[in-house]
Amino acid sequence: MSTEAGSQAAGGGAPWAGGVTLDSSGRPLDQIRLVGIAATGYHGVFEHERREGQRFVADVVVHLDTRRAAAGDDLAHTLHYGVLAEQVAAVLAGEPADLVETVAERIAATVLAFQQAVAVDVSVHKPQAPITVPFDDVVVTIHRDRTKLPAAEPYRPPVEAAAPAPAPAPPTSTAAFPLVATPSGPPAARVPAPTPAAEPLARPDWHGVLEGPAPAAGPVEPEPQDALDVAPAQPVDVVLALGANQGAAQETLRAAVSDLARVPGLELVDVSPLARTAAVGGPEQPDYLNAVVLARTTLAPRALLRATQAIEQAHGRERAERWGPRTLDIDLIVVGSTLAVTDDLELPHPRAHERAFVLQPWAQLDPDAVLPGLGGGPVAVLAATAPDREGIRWLALDWLTAPVPAPQPEPDLEPGQHGPVGEVHHGQHPAGDWRA
Repeated sequence: MSTEAGSQAAGGGAPWAGGVTLDSSGRPLDQIRLVGIAATGYHGVFEHERREGQRFVADVVVHLDTRRAAAGDDLAHTLHYGVLAEQVAAVLAGEPADLVETVAERIAATVLAFQQAVAVDVSVHKPQAPITVPFDDVVVTIHRDRTKLPAAEPYRPPVEAAAPAPAPAPPTSTAAFPLVATPSGPPAARVPAPTPAAEPLARPDWHGVLEGPAPAAGPVEPEPQDALDVAPAQPVDVVLALGANQGAAQETLRAAVSDLARVPGLELVDVSPLARTAAVGGPEQPDYLNAVVLARTTLAPRALLRATQAIEQAHGRERAERWGPRTLDIDLIVVGSTLAVTDDLELPHPRAHERAFVLQPWAQLDPDAVLPGLGGGPVAVLAATAPDREGIRWLALDWLTAPVPAPQPEPDLEPGQHGPVGEVHHGQHPAGDWRA
């Protein structure tokens, strides 16, 4: 283990060969290195790896500014590398993963949970990998920072078991998914089976929804139309933001994507990774699961609004409290080049430019996207500066076809730590069959 100041130009080389990260002024940040942290882990795709375990080694380089801590000789202003080393070892020895890449992401997320850490380089070694030819080592190396966040949650210390209760408490409405035992390793997250309902979920009558309310009997003066009632001459691009934090939220969002694909005049183009995010505004409530859908439509904006509201209602949406918990929330962010402010709809969405839970998934789908209108700009830039950006926990790549990790309760954080963050790489998620 060593502590050193960076002194070389940015870029080039492996992290252990002099790669540095620059601060906002273009100066190299300092580094704290933890080299050779070792533990027995149970990671791998083979049954014997999960059963017998093997040695894993991690090298970690944390990029940060140590001047304030040095000037005051104060540990509170730097990273406690003793605590970090224990957490890295706990990740190596902890929940089994199929891929070394996943272990590396967990370690990176653990480092970036310390607010002093600006960036981190992680190398995970698997010297006993089951390879049939002579070799010295297998190493996965990643670099993560505040703009390219880890695709995993940080290490959580195990919660001490309380005295056994006489009977388990009934389940509560939450975005979390239950854990089920697996033949090898600790429990794994699984999407719960849908609860049998007395009646099947009613699908909207799209003709009635898109045409609007039926006219009353007798002569009626036609209502004046505005730009939101005019269908485009050609298909236009649409950005929709979906969110839920009540009940089986992942299953609800999957169904909502499928429902959107059935809307006449709306063609889905791509679906973002799934983000777990802290609630913004409103009462205390569970974390949300959020996603963004890119589509093309020939519908008028207000007709599209009616369609999304019908889907919300079909899934039990109630508008009892502003910014309160949601069974399902579908917001229109952008509809073509429409710029409008009315009592029932404002386009582009007036708060999209400051909502990381919209901007971050959107930027994953389209890194060059631009949000039009007041406060708009490059979506990736807005995502990196959004006020709620630290509320992004993680993003799951293949959530349409596989369960996502169960959210875990927030721990009591060490001094200098904050909540977890997460990220994935553009273009790696399978979109799945929206009409399934």
